[in-house]
Parts: sequence; C-alpha cells; structure tokens
Amino acid sequence: MVIDAHCHIYPDKIADKASQNTGRFYDMPMANNGKLSTLLENGVKAGIDRFVVQSVATTPKQVSSINRFIAESVAAYPDKLYGLGTLHPDGVDLEADVNELIALGLIGVKLHPDIQQFKLDDYRCLKIYELCEQHGLPLLIHTGDSRYDFSNPNRLIPILDIYKNLQVVGAHFGGWSIWEEASELLKDRENFYVDTSSSFYAMDNETVRRIIANYGVDRVIFGTDYPMWNVEDEKERFDSLGYGEEEREKMLCLNAVRVFGLAD
Repeated sequence: MVIDAHCHIYPDKIADKASQNTGRFYDMPMANNGKLSTLLENGVKAGIDRFVVQSVATTPKQVSSINRFIAESVAAYPDKLYGLGTLHPDGVDLEADVNELIALGLIGVKLHPDIQQFKLDDYRCLKIYELCEQHGLPLLIHTGDSRYDFSNPNRLIPILDIYKNLQVVGAHFGGWSIWEEASELLKDRENFYVDTSSSFYAMDNETVRRIIANYGVDRVIFGTDYPMWNVEDEKERFDSLGYGEEEREKMLCLNAVRVFGLAD
C-alpha cells in the first residue's frame, strides 16, 4: 500500500481560489486545483492507495467548519482518506476544538505557522501541544521558510524537549528551503519525523538521500503537498531515489501507519 500523507483539499466552490492563493503566498505555480476529485483521480494514475487530507484555518472562526469539511470528505471515501484537523492558537476554547475534531474522527492536527502567523515556540501554542500530547494526536507542522522566522526549525527544539510524548512530523524534510540545515539540527530528536513534500523539486537525488540518511528511513514519510505538485510526478521522483523494497515500504506506508495510527 502507498500512502500520500500530505494533501490539502478545499470545497469545490472555493478550491481554485484557495489553491491560487497558496501559489501567490509561495510565488510558485500550482499544479492542481485543490479539489478532492482531482486528487483521487490523479492518485489512481500514480498508484497511490490512500491519502491524509487536511486544510488550514487562517482565523479561529474557520476551525470548526474546516474540520467538519475534512471529516465529511473522509466519510465519503473511508477506504481512501484519513483526515487531519486544524487548530488556531488564538482559538477561545482550544480544548473544545480538540474534543470536536476527535469526535469527528480526525486522526491528528495540521499547523502552518507562516500562514497562521505564529512562532512555533509562541506561548499561545503551548496549549495546543499539551492537548495533542494528552490525547495522543500526532502533529504535522509546516517547518522552514527562509523568508520568515515563524517556522524556523530552531523553534521546534524546546517543544520536542518539553513534550516528549508528542509525535511531531515536520513537513518538507523538517525545513522548507533550508532542508539540509534542518536535517542536521533535528536528526537526533526521537519524537520528530519528516515528510518528503515540496522538496524534490529543489534538490538532486544525492542531496535527498543524504537528508534521508540523516533522519533514517524509519522517520521519513512520503507526502506530495497536493495541489502544489502533481502526485504522479512526486511518486516518480521518489521511485527514482532507488531505495530497496523494505526501505520503500517504510517510507511509503509503514511509517505513516505507525506515526498517525492509521487503521486499515
């Protein structure tokens, strides 16, 4: 089984606009429209069996509606999708937000410090980390952006030290645009994992393999960052790295199953 553990989806009526807004934020063209139907169609072509889908709340008021949308999407395709919830550090009742996403059947939380405008070690986030650790919710965090300081991987170190039972997945090999630096900084943190999303385009295979070696294949999870990239292209690039079957199975499936607690 192949799992794509990093996919953004949006309601059809706003998908094109939301996708293009993301493209403008990164000053990069978007490969797809952000619709779930497109993801599923492309996934078949790429040989991807299941997807971890998510979206990000830019204001606290969006949290509940986004979480319900993700849960409804999962309910429509239970054999294809797993869902991550969203939280916002300025939420007035974070505990209620967490309880709702758990009740909806969501399996973890996605945060994006750059878009949500908070620093990883901001005191406002501590309650989120505490609640995720308490409830056993893995946390997928956008990490790294040389343009901002919000998601600087350095800011993760005290969080990983304090919340030792919190499973944290750093998107983009732990540091978008500062991939190698991040891998040296965070390679020894046992409760820290990374996904491969939005990284292959910027590095040759030798560099990618070096970064994976820093973390170890047991801590690397395949993800495409749909709709920014074509899932077929991302899967082909992963295949081109030349790993053996046991290593591939870990990165393409088993690590995601273990970290996110995925069920068949």
